[in-house]
Amino acid sequence: MFEAAVEAARPSVCLPPFLPAPPAGRTLVIGAGKAAAAMARTVEDHWPGPLSGLVVTRYGHLVPTRRIEVAEAAHPVPDAAGENAAGRMIKLLKGLGPDDLVLCLISGGGSALLARPAPGIPLAEKQALTGALLRSGAAIGEINCVRKHLSAVKGGRLAALAAPARLVTLAISDVPGDDPSVIASGPTVADPTTLAEARSVLAKYGITPSPAIAARLNDPAAETPKELPGSEYRLVATPQRSLEAAALVAARAGLYPLLLGDCLEGEAREMAKVMAGMVKSIRAHQQPAPGPAVILSGGEATVTLRGPGKGGPNAEFALALALALKDCPGVDAIACDTDGIDGSEDNAGATIAPDTLERARALGINPEAYLTNNDSYGFFKALGDLVEIGPTLTNVNDFRAILVR
Repeated sequence: MFEAAVEAARPSVCLPPFLPAPPAGRTLVIGAGKAAAAMARTVEDHWPGPLSGLVVTRYGHLVPTRRIEVAEAAHPVPDAAGENAAGRMIKLLKGLGPDDLVLCLISGGGSALLARPAPGIPLAEKQALTGALLRSGAAIGEINCVRKHLSAVKGGRLAALAAPARLVTLAISDVPGDDPSVIASGPTVADPTTLAEARSVLAKYGITPSPAIAARLNDPAAETPKELPGSEYRLVATPQRSLEAAALVAARAGLYPLLLGDCLEGEAREMAKVMAGMVKSIRAHQQPAPGPAVILSGGEATVTLRGPGKGGPNAEFALALALALKDCPGVDAIACDTDGIDGSEDNAGATIAPDTLERARALGINPEAYLTNNDSYGFFKALGDLVEIGPTLTNVNDFRAILVR
């Protein structure tokens, strides 16, 4: 099921039907995200005319290209390579005319990879603020609201730089609800969020900005564009389509697919408790689905760091789920990030089985202690239950499947 979800979002599969017709003038390709290199390669393979450009992707997500340059940068905290790539894209957009086409390839991760701080904000200060937001447990929409107001390219500013050329954005969504203004912080769409909302996010999580950032967030002239006429936006892959692909696999295997949707957000361990309750209800009452069933969900779980351990939200969800199901036999589950990297580690996520806790205790491992320390990576590493597949070169965010026998 996980493989089917990833396959549905591969650029080579989902992108070609959405390509526009070639223009009378030049075609310039720009973009950012974990899938940017694979998307650029797909455009090259299917584009009938000349083109050139530059996209930026995460380190390790490189794909060989012939005409479109691919730069690599850091994620989830931006670095100088991402700042440099964004600066070069700004220069490429200068001098375009109405007969030219700008094809912008956007996917999850673009917020960090397309890193060009607004004038007066040092990169180091934006890096520190991004790190604080990631540790705070803030939702992706909240994080991106702040990022957009501190950027020279996010929140619609990249689209403004492309005028008067025609701009077409092809996007792979990794956010709950598929809001274009949230995907990669919406560099090519009008931004509905405000400076006041960005200040409120920092206040909500008790984050004190540097003087330069505080000044920026209090400057009315720093507000993001609210209207961008003439910009086209096409979603080529979404989390919901990937969940539906997984549901087909489940149905063919004789399982009842219960789709909870692609908009789930919240703390990974709290999400696990809710889904454990659903599992118990299916086993006891055949509600809200008849067994055997598989509970499928997407969205984006978060982790508020309390301990010194390693592990992303998917592995933390899996560990919390195993603990919540300790008295409920016959359940297997997988929780993975569809980009192949769970948080900042080298695994996509983890799997649990009916004997997960039993095997852990036989090795002298205390699962409760590992969860308290946010060390889900260490827990599943010791059991050999990490899902390690490397970068998938796409990204429709979290994928969770719970098999109730």
